[in-house]
Amino acid sequence: MSPSADQKLSLHALVALVVGSMVGAGIFALPSAFGRATGGFGALIAWTVAGIGMLMLALVFQSLARRKPELDAGIYAYARAGFGNYPGFASAAGYWFGACLADTACLVLIKATLGQFFPIFGDGTTVAAIVSASILLWAVHFMVLRGIKQAATINTIATFAKIVPIGLFIAVAVAAFRSDVFVLNFWGGEAPTVGNLANQARNSMLVTVFLFVGIEGASVYSRYAKRREDVGIATVLGFLGVLCLLVLVTMLSFGTLARSDLAALPSPSMAGVLEAIVGPWGKIFISIGLLISVLGNYLSWSLLAAEVVFSAAQNGTMPSFLAHENKSKAPAASLWLTNTVIQAFLIFSWFAEHAFTTALKMTSAMTLLPYLFVAAYGLKLASTGETYEGSGRARKIDWTCAAIATVYTTGMLYAGGVKFLLLSALLYAPVTILFVIARREQGKPVFTRVEWLLFGVVIAVAIGGLYGLASGDISI
Repeated sequence: MSPSADQKLSLHALVALVVGSMVGAGIFALPSAFGRATGGFGALIAWTVAGIGMLMLALVFQSLARRKPELDAGIYAYARAGFGNYPGFASAAGYWFGACLADTACLVLIKATLGQFFPIFGDGTTVAAIVSASILLWAVHFMVLRGIKQAATINTIATFAKIVPIGLFIAVAVAAFRSDVFVLNFWGGEAPTVGNLANQARNSMLVTVFLFVGIEGASVYSRYAKRREDVGIATVLGFLGVLCLLVLVTMLSFGTLARSDLAALPSPSMAGVLEAIVGPWGKIFISIGLLISVLGNYLSWSLLAAEVVFSAAQNGTMPSFLAHENKSKAPAASLWLTNTVIQAFLIFSWFAEHAFTTALKMTSAMTLLPYLFVAAYGLKLASTGETYEGSGRARKIDWTCAAIATVYTTGMLYAGGVKFLLLSALLYAPVTILFVIARREQGKPVFTRVEWLLFGVVIAVAIGGLYGLASGDISI
């Protein structure tokens, strides 16, 4: 069912969804994260490679939004259209789990930040923290049930609010920028050999993996767009805006404190940099900004998680009961399922040694597979020439963008490590029951021969993950 006119989203709201999904806790931790990994030159290399790779992915989203307008739940619909029903389901499920884990990370970080002022919340995984996070979880749940449009409006406001402290940090850092400090930090305190610089850049790339998740925000919500062409525009504009913020925060920090001092800053390290420049009020100001940012980030992921399940159910990829809407046109059934899973992850965080870091890295591992499917589908269309009749030049450009995006997302999966692929399979294997239910509802065979093989691989990897956990080779 198409959303009503009053539920439609403008270009500004779609851009806010992209920015709101991408700008979370990560940007506030950039100074120390890059300080530990590299100097200024390595950072420039990392941002150049990451920027090009993710820009290519953003352009693939833009091209697919224009060439396949009927696929209005992009992040999973492209996998299904290009590679079959089970890959489509795996893409939807992976993205959904990633969104649930991102929300869990947000809730843990909110309580951990408050724990700096109220010890009862500790590192965000104490009993008090989990109970209060659960209250917040269900409060947002009932707010979203009142309508996607209202929630998206609040998200837009939160997105602009979170940009204010980041903008102030950039302005102050520009005024306090010291060229002599920047020069000392440029080579990372090591001899500028090819090997040292390559190692620094590689370490920095691992940092960037977690900062671009959310670029697909407008694509997931494409069915709500007032104009279909706004989806691609919002994706590219949102990405470029966030990339500029990430690069400025990183590079300006190298001009304020020595690399060793940056590396030693506690999270959120942006607060430490501002405190060094303007005094104690800077730390408090950035901490408040972090809370606003993560709250907005949480709302964005709540919207995206429920929407992808709802859209998949509408298209027969997931069971039909998940396509139920309430009188406010909110995807009620998918919201209940999504927030129940987040609640389970929250409870599980009490047993995790490093809950925030684990949730963050699992988010990336679960969303990278859908990204790879998107890039590969763009490459498939350009290779076969489908939708490119009489557009030879556009086809070559899109092929190049999709090829680069495919290589980059594959590299990101490799950089994430085997551990998180094994843990991902532990989620993919049991959730396949939803795919089985959906296929049985339609009276269709569950798997094709190729899909049986794929499912077998998932089961085998999941068994490997279970063995790793049981033997202690994998820890969380």
